[in-house]
Amino acid sequence: MHPDLVSALRCPVCGDPLGLTARTASCPRGHSYDLAKQGYLNLLPSASTGIEGDSAAMVEARTTFLSTGHYTPILNALRAHTTQRLSELAAGTARNRELIVEVGAGTGYYLAGVVGDGSERWGLALDVSRYAARRAAKVHPRVGSVICDAWREIPLRDGAAQVILNVFAPRNAEEMARVLAPGGSLVVVTPNQGHLAELVGVLGMVRVDEEKERRLTESLAGSFERTGSEVVETLMRLDHPAVERLVAMTPSARHTEPGELTERIAVLPDPVEVTLSVTVSTWRAA
Repeated sequence: MHPDLVSALRCPVCGDPLGLTARTASCPRGHSYDLAKQGYLNLLPSASTGIEGDSAAMVEARTTFLSTGHYTPILNALRAHTTQRLSELAAGTARNRELIVEVGAGTGYYLAGVVGDGSERWGLALDVSRYAARRAAKVHPRVGSVICDAWREIPLRDGAAQVILNVFAPRNAEEMARVLAPGGSLVVVTPNQGHLAELVGVLGMVRVDEEKERRLTESLAGSFERTGSEVVETLMRLDHPAVERLVAMTPSARHTEPGELTERIAVLPDPVEVTLSVTVSTWRAA
């Protein structure tokens, strides 16, 4: 991990800034954290070790599915919103290094795609899963990977991030607002009712909460104000292996027996048309 990325972090024990020496990140008070051989930094407090993150199988399925480009429309929307916000921040000023943070980054697919658009962009992928962190650590040379408990605290310095991405992931509004720079933007991707509708009933997948939009607004109220939103919707043509990977990479994987899933997928057309429908909303700190 690049030393400049580590310098954006803070110690999860005392909150002091971290610096990197050789392969060890440490704060002035002597708390230290070694980089894993896979390249990620584990800043998960010991009290949070019982948190369940994505399994190795879920991460493998997500890596394979996303590599096929079916979710590229989501990535393109994130790129557009990020480019617009960074351009507005940079207007009339010298272009400096820009930090983009993804909370609940998983494999880092979206973050790497956004960071790759400009040489001045750097990224930090935050996730609780060590399997996801291993993938994210190698997803892009300007992306660093950190294991942390974002529900409890985001281990970044105040105002360190120009843009925060949050794609299909939980949100800690107060912490996100704290680490976002003045004028920065939070970009959130949430599924709509029609998302994967052709599969939900047949395969017994977890349904999208009908109150999801209201819950999103309530979860960010007091910390953020909405500045815009965009519906991204298209049809995907998925063969049966792609459908199986899609289910395996979602929370539905924890509620579906593999044998039963295979039987249910077999009744679908091959390929099957499946709706991708999400809302990309942008927010600024209140």
